[in-house]
Amino acid sequence: MQPSRRRLLGAAALAAMLAGCGFQLRRPPELAWKRVFLSGFAEDSTLADELRRQLRASPGVTVAETPAEADLIVESLQDASEQVVAATTANSQISEMTLRARLRFRVRTPAGRDLIAPTELVQSRDMSYSESSALAKQHEAALLFRSMHADLAMQVLRRLAALGPA
Repeated sequence: MQPSRRRLLGAAALAAMLAGCGFQLRRPPELAWKRVFLSGFAEDSTLADELRRQLRASPGVTVAETPAEADLIVESLQDASEQVVAATTANSQISEMTLRARLRFRVRTPAGRDLIAPTELVQSRDMSYSESSALAKQHEAALLFRSMHADLAMQVLRRLAALGPA
């Protein structure tokens, strides 16, 4: 058998095994609420951007422009990202940082009925730090914040999916 044909057969066998075990790529949760309005987020909030992206990826869900045309309102009470010094060297140089992304939110109907009481979600990551590679560490922190925001947005979507229909 030729090497390319062996690879093709191997790939087909792997695909058949994965399909047989029920493997699927992770999909966004299906929401019973189809029009969601995001309220209280800052205009430059990367967490709000990630939440909009994940909401639009959910089947049949749109992000409403006004609260009046929404079925559900996700209201941000606090959306904060912070960097805290976790450890220093004997020379008082920073050696480790803790990055935190925090979202405090509530979910309500346009009529004002609370569906999810004020809830706080927090993600944190530890990161080593070195003055000699400060620019690279800034990029690493940005990637870690992006990852934490994606995790927080997915947690919010899972909570919305658990609400069920009105």
